[in-house]
Amino acid sequence: MYPKSIQKLIDLFSKFPTVGPRTASRFVFYLRNADKKEVKELLTSIINLRKNIKICSFCFNTFEGERNLCDICSDPRRNKNLLCVVEKESDLISLEKTRKYKGMYFILGGTVSKLKNEDIDKLKTKELVERIKNPAKFGIPNLKIQEVILAINPTTEGEATILYLERILKPFNLKTTRLGRGLPVGAELEYADEETLGSALEGRK
Repeated sequence: MYPKSIQKLIDLFSKFPTVGPRTASRFVFYLRNADKKEVKELLTSIINLRKNIKICSFCFNTFEGERNLCDICSDPRRNKNLLCVVEKESDLISLEKTRKYKGMYFILGGTVSKLKNEDIDKLKTKELVERIKNPAKFGIPNLKIQEVILAINPTTEGEATILYLERILKPFNLKTTRLGRGLPVGAELEYADEETLGSALEGRK
C-alpha cells in the first residue's frame, strides 16, 4: 500500500519495543512532514549515539567518555562490597534515582522464561561470574563483593531468573538478597516511584 521507502521505515520502527505497525506508520508520516532541520537533528543524534556511546567494561552500563568504565564504576566513593544485579539499564537508572543505594551494578541483559536454554544463553551470567572472580581484569581491582542484591522485576520470569542466579552464585558463599517490601508482584522497576524503590532496597532480604 505504501511506497517502498515509507514501508521500509515502518518495518524498521516496528522492531522497536512496544511499537506496532500503526504507531510506526505515525512516526514515518510525522518525519515525512517534519522540516529538514528537525530530520537532520534526528539523523545526527542517531549517528552520535552509535559513535559516542560506549559500554562499561564492568557493568555494561552505557556512557560517554574516554574511559572504559562508566561514571558509577569509576566513582571511588561507591561501596565495593555491594553488587546489585538488574535486568536492564532503565532499572539501574530507577534505582539510582532513589539515592539510597551506593554500591556497584551489573546489567544482566534480560530474564529467563521457565529456564529455556535460549533465554539462559542470552543472559550475561558467565560475565557476572567472571567479574566476581577477577574484578581487576575489568578495571576494578579493589572490588570485594560480600553481598549480591538480585534486583529483578517480581514477575514469573523474574522469579525464575532469581532462582537461577542463586544457584550460580551459591559456590561463592556470598550473601544474596532480593528487593523487599514495597514492590507488588508483577510490577516493573522502571515504572515504580522513587519512594517505593527506596523502601524495597532498604527492605531487601
